[in-house]
Amino acid sequence: MNGKSALGVLLVIVGSIAVLNFVGVHFGAIFGFLLPFILIGLGVVGWMNSKKWIGGILIVIGGMMVLSKLGGVILLLLAIGLIVAGVSLFKKDKRRAY
Repeated sequence: MNGKSALGVLLVIVGSIAVLNFVGVHFGAIFGFLLPFILIGLGVVGWMNSKKWIGGILIVIGGMMVLSKLGGVILLLLAIGLIVAGVSLFKKDKRRAY
């Protein structure tokens, strides 16, 4: 795919999203979830094409966005880990020497 056809595809996609938004179909939540992964993917492509600075910056920004999106899940896993650690301290195990 050359530059003109890639630009044409991009314009068609952006135009169709604008028309669907005008009609009442909104993609904000989907793009909000996919954007971090797109940035990470573009960062990996940049890293592979010896553009280490740009690729690294995109990977870091995408990673921070993913962490912000998955913050609730990470907090839930941390809470479960703390509960398991607390319960294991209550158990009396004869093999452990504290």
